[in-house]
Amino acid sequence: MAVEGKPVVVVGLARSGTSAAAFLARRGTPVVATDRKSAAELQAEVSILEPLGVRLELGGHRVSTFTTAAEVVVSPGVPADIPELRAARAAGVPVIAEIELAFRHLRGRLAAVTGTKGKSTTTAALGAMLAEDGGDVRVGGNIGEALVGLVEGSTPLTRFAVEVSSFQLEGIRTFRPDVAVFLNLSEDHLDRHPSLEAYAAAKARIFENQGAQDWAVVNADDPQVLALGRRARSRPLFFHPSGPPEPRGDAAFFASGEARLRREGETEVLFGLSAVRLPGPHLAGDLLAAAAAARTMGTSAGAIARAVAAFRGAEHVLEEVATLDGVRYFNDSKATNILAARKSLESFDGPILLILGGRWKGGDFSHLAPALRGRGKAVLAIGEAKDRIDSALHDVVPVHACESLAEAVSRARALAASGDTVLLAPACSSFDMFQDYAARGRAFKDEVGRLRGVPTRG
Repeated sequence: MAVEGKPVVVVGLARSGTSAAAFLARRGTPVVATDRKSAAELQAEVSILEPLGVRLELGGHRVSTFTTAAEVVVSPGVPADIPELRAARAAGVPVIAEIELAFRHLRGRLAAVTGTKGKSTTTAALGAMLAEDGGDVRVGGNIGEALVGLVEGSTPLTRFAVEVSSFQLEGIRTFRPDVAVFLNLSEDHLDRHPSLEAYAAAKARIFENQGAQDWAVVNADDPQVLALGRRARSRPLFFHPSGPPEPRGDAAFFASGEARLRREGETEVLFGLSAVRLPGPHLAGDLLAAAAAARTMGTSAGAIARAVAAFRGAEHVLEEVATLDGVRYFNDSKATNILAARKSLESFDGPILLILGGRWKGGDFSHLAPALRGRGKAVLAIGEAKDRIDSALHDVVPVHACESLAEAVSRARALAASGDTVLLAPACSSFDMFQDYAARGRAFKDEVGRLRGVPTRG
């Protein structure tokens, strides 16, 4: 916060940065908001922040602004090692994430969800389960509204369900969830993290400040996650999305078509698999993790079962968009890494026309080959990664390079026949073409909407 008149500097004016700057300004804190984009590119953000008295430095960063700040709040889209942030740290200026700022002000109980894939579904499902049980429930973080935008008016009875990314966790100091959920771990964001080990260490910070009264809900079927979870000081609750549980200890697992929870030697049913309405079988594991977390927060098993029966998934996660002339269109824009795209492909039998690409984040696209064999009809490659995709997959399935998402949707329509599925599962970030994955997903849905009345030619 402000010290001796020094301002707090907010870096990056995407969703969370704009929310953080507005939050601080409304509390009378001097704020400087800086972004490398120009004012012309940030008109909506400028219109929010200027009336609040936020000083804007756009079109580039000034080192002196960083080194003379009381504190620097970083948006998750800003790399932690840019020169200005290095200079701030060298000058002794604290550098924190937006979720750390929010945590200082929130009241109530907090469940935080991290992992390589499944975060959005798990967070949204957890929020639905908490809400079904009643009370003040707030859902956001790396999806929906930034956490700092959710804390106003919270009370000790408020319950938060929050998605957190490795980028956000890099910048925590005191952030301490009552319930920390770690779903899985695989290669991702290697364009930002120097190694898989560094990425894993950032994820594992979700447990860093927990104590013995907190909960760690950990995927026991993922050896890396299990090893990291065992180091936590909090109480473990292991969930098993694919395997059987250990004979003893607290665990959530599937048996006889039911999701079950065993705690303190007693076993109860959380929901029936027949009630799950999500298209991918892997998403049932996300519901299991959400249900385990919900129970640790006091949600009744009955409320969990009702929420599962009503839950239709998170936006941009295997979201069914339309069926046109027998061709189904699914938006999985949140599948921003190769493992997530593979799981998305495996949710369908085929034939599939896969829209793939964007800004490469690391990983090998050839890992999609087993899922494409036998079900892939074509790949529509977009964005900066399209040549890399072609090199990895052209021997497996026809690859069509497209200059835009609109072209990819149009060409998929031309190639599709009744019974086919057109799937957006990019396995890449969106930042070469869109502001974020949500903007990409909305653009896909808009393009599908424009196809109504256009006949297939496949």
